[in-house]
Amino acid sequence: MKFETSLGTLWLDANEQALTAVSYTEISESKIANQDILKQAKEEILLFLEGQLTIFTVPYEFTYGTAFQQEVWQALAQIPYGKTCCYQDIAEQIQRPKAVRAIGQANRKNPLPIIIPCHRVIGKSGQLTGYSGSSAEGLAIKQQLLTIELN
Repeated sequence: MKFETSLGTLWLDANEQALTAVSYTEISESKIANQDILKQAKEEILLFLEGQLTIFTVPYEFTYGTAFQQEVWQALAQIPYGKTCCYQDIAEQIQRPKAVRAIGQANRKNPLPIIIPCHRVIGKSGQLTGYSGSSAEGLAIKQQLLTIELN
């Protein structure tokens, strides 16, 4: 499913039971995508971007990623709305204190941005770090997401 948001165009995909992808770049929609789940995800994302939703209830599933990446993504899902943490915090949470760089890479491959709030992870010194790659556009999106939550 493709739709327009205040962040630009987003694409969604799902399987029969759950949302499987949120993307800032074009992706194909699975033939088995549950349209009700896609509609729910779209509605929730739009409400979130309007500052009217703080917790997503759409079911989601990680359909790829290493065990480590999935562990990181599960840890990201625990970051409360309106809070930020640094990569080191995530490393300590998953009991891999030396895996800070690998956590950054796992964030970059997050298949469900916005839903799994990798935008809430910032640099140790408080500066914004990469989002959806390290482009200026990615950092602007990260700033928009944080502004929604922190205001």
